[in-house]
Parts: sequence; C-alpha cells; structure tokens
Amino acid sequence: MIKASRLVVPLAAGLLMVGCASTDPYSGQTQRSSTATGTGIGAAVGAAAGALSGSGSTSRRDRALIGAAVGAAAGAGIGAYMDRQEQELRDSMRGTGVDVERRGDDIVLNMPSSVTFGFDSSELTVQARNALNDVANILTQYTDTRVNIVGHTDSTGSVSYNQQLSERRAEAVGNYLAQSGVMRNRLYMTGSGPHQPVASNATEEGRAQNRRVEITLSPIQEQFQ
Repeated sequence: MIKASRLVVPLAAGLLMVGCASTDPYSGQTQRSSTATGTGIGAAVGAAAGALSGSGSTSRRDRALIGAAVGAAAGAGIGAYMDRQEQELRDSMRGTGVDVERRGDDIVLNMPSSVTFGFDSSELTVQARNALNDVANILTQYTDTRVNIVGHTDSTGSVSYNQQLSERRAEAVGNYLAQSGVMRNRLYMTGSGPHQPVASNATEEGRAQNRRVEITLSPIQEQFQ
C-alpha cells in the first residue's frame, strides 16, 4: 500500500513549482505572482487533505488529485481577488501619503500620523478623510475582505496613555469607514500603543514612523471554499 505522504509530497511540490512561476513574454524572466502562489499553496493543501481522507492507495490518489484541483481553484480565486483589490488601492492611494504593501494574501495600508491626525489628537484630518473615502469605496465593492485596523504610537509619554490614544485613533478610522458604507461586522479595531515600533524611538524621524495606523485587508477564507 502506498503511504499518503509518499504521494502527497512530490505532488504538492510539483504543483507549487508549476503554480507559482510564470514567464514574462517580453523579458523571458521567470516571475512569481500572488495569484500563482495562491494556486500552488491551495493545490498542495488540497492534495494533502484529500489524500489523508482516503482508506486505500487508489482512493488516496484520487482524493489527492481532486483535493489539489479544488484547493488550486480556491487559492487562485483568493490571489486574483486580492490582486485586483491591491491594484485599485494603489491607484487610489497615489499621492495621498498612504503606503500600500502586499504581504502574502494580505494588503497593508500604512497611514502615518502626518496624514491622519494632528499632534496628540484622534480627530481625522481632511487629508485622512479624503483617503479613507477612497478606501471605503473600494471596500464596499470587495465584500469578502476582513478589515483589521491597528493604532500605533511612539514611546513618548506613559504606556497607558499611548495605549488609549492608539485605541482612539483606530476607532476613529474604523468609525469613519463604517459611516462611509463599510459593514461594521467586517471591521476589527485595536490599539498596540508603543509596543510594535517599526523604527527607533531614539530619533524624531523614527518616532514619526511609529506614530501610525495600519489597516490590514485579509481575504475571508471561508468565502472561497
């Protein structure tokens, strides 16, 4: 009897290699896209799950292939969905001061304090409202996205005060998105205070980078199954 692991490992590896790579028709260079990566990972997971659910070697093989196909379709769907959303966000955030970063299937919008709030304030600036209007417009079109909003501060002042300030700022962003048409059950707001710096708090430049609100957009996985 063929063990499931002996079938799944080479199958998953092959699917990952095929699914993740594409060739640029102009340069001839191999590229990797988020959609292709999602397809490969989905196929690997589907193959593993399918193989483990069978009772015999033939059953395991068939189930692995079926699971790979289903998993690949789900992974490709997520990747393509987030690719389209990312491109629209990059286009709409151009010139706003809001940075758009892709992390796997997640999209992170980094909103520095210079864009969002005045000093020691949780009231959104006009610039922030304009940017969030565009974000809300896109989110209302992509309804299978979870919206995680986290406020961050530098280390100046007490930890407890900074924690409260970060929470108020996250809530200000979340409330504005909700008022702009994004369903509240998709919004998750929290504050991290000074605990997750992205730069040194020893310099003003570093502290300015740490004062931010990050909006992480994640696909609601169950919607693609």
